[in-house]
Amino acid sequence: MTLETPTVEMHPQRWGDPAAATDLPESARGLVELAFGLQDRPAVTDARPPESAIAEALLDGLRSIVGDAHVLLDDETRILRTRGKSTPDLLRARAGDLDDAPDAVVRPDGHDEVAAVLAWAAEHRVAVVPFGGGTCVTGGLAARRDGFAGLVSLDLVRMKRLLALDEVSMTATLEPGLRGPEAEALLGEHGLTLGHYPQSFEHASIGGFAATRSSGQSSAGYGRFDAMVVGLTAATPTGSLDLGSSPANAAGPDLRQLLLGSEGAFGVITSVTVRVRRAPTETAYDGWRWPSFDAGSDAMRTLAQSGLLPTVVRLSDETETAINLADPSSIGGTDDPGCLMVTGYEGTADQVAARRAAVTAVLAGLGGTPLGTGPGDAWVQGRFHAPYLRDSLLDHGVLVETLETATFWSHRSRLYADVKAALASSLGEGSLVLCHVSHVYETGCSLYFTVAARQGDDPVAQWRVAKAAASDAMIAAGATITHHHAVGTDHKPWFAREIGEVGVRVLRAVKAELDPAGILNPGVLVP
Repeated sequence: MTLETPTVEMHPQRWGDPAAATDLPESARGLVELAFGLQDRPAVTDARPPESAIAEALLDGLRSIVGDAHVLLDDETRILRTRGKSTPDLLRARAGDLDDAPDAVVRPDGHDEVAAVLAWAAEHRVAVVPFGGGTCVTGGLAARRDGFAGLVSLDLVRMKRLLALDEVSMTATLEPGLRGPEAEALLGEHGLTLGHYPQSFEHASIGGFAATRSSGQSSAGYGRFDAMVVGLTAATPTGSLDLGSSPANAAGPDLRQLLLGSEGAFGVITSVTVRVRRAPTETAYDGWRWPSFDAGSDAMRTLAQSGLLPTVVRLSDETETAINLADPSSIGGTDDPGCLMVTGYEGTADQVAARRAAVTAVLAGLGGTPLGTGPGDAWVQGRFHAPYLRDSLLDHGVLVETLETATFWSHRSRLYADVKAALASSLGEGSLVLCHVSHVYETGCSLYFTVAARQGDDPVAQWRVAKAAASDAMIAAGATITHHHAVGTDHKPWFAREIGEVGVRVLRAVKAELDPAGILNPGVLVP
């Protein structure tokens, strides 16, 4: 089954649907001016990418594989496939820097065409950057091009089919170009859902979810995306992989994990078979107030270790809670807003009622103050809007970016304090550092930080300094460099420290075996 809907292209200098872009809300303008001042930072709008470096004779071979109409060289398409959507990516685009633009955008249709493109690229030493939704925030779409005859963006937008559905086993096989809403629409026709809703959901793709080991906002109930994958196919320059013949096995190491999280550096995922569930008939969201971030975190740990997690559970620290609330006194009737927790429940009416009652009893017994459905409903309505606000703040000279990590419960307090201190110190006086617990497990949790500061003369360099300080703090605390944003190019130095010398050699060996010419996303992931 194919979804016949046009893909909404994201703005090349902003996040998301251009029609959804808004200016800084009046309700926030005064606060922003007081904290950071207001500057006008207009973007360069007439920049053009460099001329394509790929010889016309080479392009003829590419056209013979995918058809003339699916090898695109126009400036607009090449600009739309330049880098991802991190703040440094956007700042460089706004400054007119298009040096990373691909020489051509190639749109294959199906596994065989992907494999043929990779064979062509290996033969002619052309670098290939797989492209799904373009929502990467760690430099994973800015491949190294030196030493290659050119660089092409392998755009998977034509591969948007539901290839197979097994309602007995509750699995679905999806092509990688499907965006999150498109996959949900196809499954919804059968009363099914993936339940995977990262903040990038509206624009990110199924292939991107797999290649970055994505984790959605409902992961407490549905699990991470890599946990949903029971099988996959991939094309590599040395042949194809077809993995996943059973729900579980002991047939050696799980080779699916070579592709899950590989960011297109080992192969191109051309389909994934995923576990699906019945679409919920009932949803409900609640808000809770906690007197401190520690108290709320301990409550989350109790839920996780008691097997009582709701579908959604998130906890904002004191600063994030205060900043996100227009009227902090509305939390618990006090001028001290404390920390806001949102819990969400999905399923049948009976399932929602039972799990909600059990979680409510635990949280109330631990000292949480129930706030009703208002905070949870507000979170649901705005769950995908934060990147648009980032754009508005960048327009007015405020540097805004996010980063995330994860650790065991026993290390959470130290990690939180050390990363927050590193960010505040490197960004200087007047900066804001916000944090929330975004994902929880029996053994630990993920911390998601948001920072805001007045832009300096070189905001890209300004952020690089802060990012390095935070990354050093993560590694020093024994935490991971990334929980769900992936490695890309930004995290490579710390990734090497996380996995060690032997781990680096293993990745390099896999790269050499699957991609001996090194054409796949060169410079990304592998230290």
